[in-house]
Amino acid sequence: MARKITNFFEREGALYARVSYTDSEGKRRQLARRVFSKSEIPDAVRALEDEVKKLKEQGPDAAARSRMTLDEYLDHWLASVKPSLSERTYSDYESILRRYVRPVLGRNPVCEIVPTDVQRIVNEMQYKELSARTVRYAHTVLSSALKYAVEPWKLLTYNPAAYVKLPRQEHTERPWLSEEDAQRFLAALSEDKYGLLFELALVTGMRPEEYLALKWSDLDMKRGTATVNRVLYYRRKGGGWFFKEPKTKKSKRTIPLPSPLVQRLGEYKRSQAEERLKAGSVWEDHNLVFCSEVGSPLGLWNLHRRHFKPLLEKAGLPDIRLYDLRHSCATLLLKARENLKVVSERLGHASTKITADIYQHVDESMQREATAKLESMLYANTTRPSVKAESGD
Repeated sequence: MARKITNFFEREGALYARVSYTDSEGKRRQLARRVFSKSEIPDAVRALEDEVKKLKEQGPDAAARSRMTLDEYLDHWLASVKPSLSERTYSDYESILRRYVRPVLGRNPVCEIVPTDVQRIVNEMQYKELSARTVRYAHTVLSSALKYAVEPWKLLTYNPAAYVKLPRQEHTERPWLSEEDAQRFLAALSEDKYGLLFELALVTGMRPEEYLALKWSDLDMKRGTATVNRVLYYRRKGGGWFFKEPKTKKSKRTIPLPSPLVQRLGEYKRSQAEERLKAGSVWEDHNLVFCSEVGSPLGLWNLHRRHFKPLLEKAGLPDIRLYDLRHSCATLLLKARENLKVVSERLGHASTKITADIYQHVDESMQREATAKLESMLYANTTRPSVKAESGD
């Protein structure tokens, strides 16, 4: 490969050093690296020349890799990381790249991608009014992929996704049931066949994928506890479902249950046994606490749409998600001055910092209550003259 031109160029206000060369097939190629001033160009060019030299030394295969499109590269990357990812995470990665990255940059050679190209993906997602969370997640996935292109695959000299301006993700307060709402909610549960499931969700703070995977062997009726040993996932491609180990060690936890709930669970177990006898050979024996009429796992979407949402409407309660029963449990405990570590362990968070960050609004509410108490203590029976500002001559 003989280098023909050493140069630099500007794109959308950014400066790049560039080395153009002719590959082994006689086609003209180029490598580029971002610089922040013209004084950096000579050093950047020398580094790029070294990259061209390495391509020459590594032979035609390396040259072929240098022509690899982003689509081809992402296929290789997904295949390489698949064994280390959960099925759900892999599906998320594949989906986010297919929907937002490949249509914009899929045909571009990997070695020619620069920060402004990645910024274009971010900008187009924002034009479509996608949430900041979605935009930032797409950037994270692409950045992880391009990181491999730097090391160990050496297709890029730097990660172009590292120099991108991302939308700010505003903290939004999660909806939750107040103490009064929670009492009304519990009172209305007898109207639905899955009322016991909703009750357990509220008082334990479990994630939906945790209580939908709960088996009778996970319940200790004598001690009055429920243990999270697995989670339930539905496959996004091809259908079907599967159980999986909880994501972290802290997610695998044992939660004490209120005695009235334990009693109702015992009664429910007996009624489920009767349903099982009626179903006969069509019953799927997964030993699930909460299941369909034939013993199979419940679908979260149908559970929300056909049972949870109508129940909220009848009770005149806020329109929340099933997941928000978890937030309600945590918020009620924190407002009752329960220790943060206890709440964090109940939720299965990896650290108390996660709990504190998510439930910051509770802390702010408690601070207002603390100020009100101080006001009552210090100002209620005190009469002080008003302070007047002194005017200068």
